Amino acid sequence: MKSLLITLSVLLCSSAFAQQLPTRWDELSAVDWPAALEKSSQTCVLPIGILEKHGPHSPLGNDLIHVREIAARVVKNEYAVVFPDYFYGQINEARQQPGTFALPGVLIMQLLEATCDEIGRNGFKKIIIINGHGGNPEFLQFFMQNLLNKRHNYAVFLYTPGSDPEFQKQYAKLRKTDPSTDLHAGERETSTMLELRPDLIHVEKGTEQSGADQKRLPLTNLYTPIWWYASYPNHYAGQGEKATHELGKLIVDHEVAGFTDALKQVKADTKTLQLQNEYYDKVDNLGKN
Repeated sequence: MKSLLITLSVLLCSSAFAQQLPTRWDELSAVDWPAALEKSSQTCVLPIGILEKHGPHSPLGNDLIHVREIAARVVKNEYAVVFPDYFYGQINEARQQPGTFALPGVLIMQLLEATCDEIGRNGFKKIIIINGHGGNPEFLQFFMQNLLNKRHNYAVFLYTPGSDPEFQKQYAKLRKTDPSTDLHAGERETSTMLELRPDLIHVEKGTEQSGADQKRLPLTNLYTPIWWYASYPNHYAGQGEKATHELGKLIVDHEVAGFTDALKQVKADTKTLQLQNEYYDKVDNLGKN
């Protein structure tokens, strides 16, 4: 009987420890590491944001805070280790604004690959990136393809939310502004932050600067890197003052559900790394037969 009680006590303590295991990389201890790797299925979440102006009413770290908070909510129910704050992305179009942190393109490519290498070196076989910045997708997609430049012992996944007709219906009912003009620090982003960090939002300041398209560059079928500044010199595109908590909750709940599903898929995945290694083997053996 005494032996049974001891066994039960050990099991209960182990279960309690598993529940209390921190999710943030920087909050884990070194002795937690093996348990964190096992519980996460060797999966690390890498939230990527930016430091840039978000109108006159939102914080510079809006995008970083956004994905950090979404990740934090998801891993409470679907365990994974979350990498600390990462804000080294593409943001050259906002260098004229105070508080912008912009690094050279070559450096951000090298830094992200080196970061993933270090995450992999610490035992993670799967890295899932969740991006919060609208200026990052092209950079991140190129980064992903560039990972095939050499063998890596880990797989990287870039979360790309799909369309959801039911969500779009609810979203259309709640929003107050034209979605085609709601591009940066407008109703959607500000509503999201009202749900995540209302203490950082000052909706009443949303009208202090114009978020309208200034249409200063009348070109068609041509791309120039100055296009964003030409249209939105205030680095603000939309009407942040129209934001609501109700819309923000709808967006956040939808994002949490979508990323939870993606994280579960990554944790269960056994094929990506296998196929990746098969690819590298064929590259290494090319021309040897």
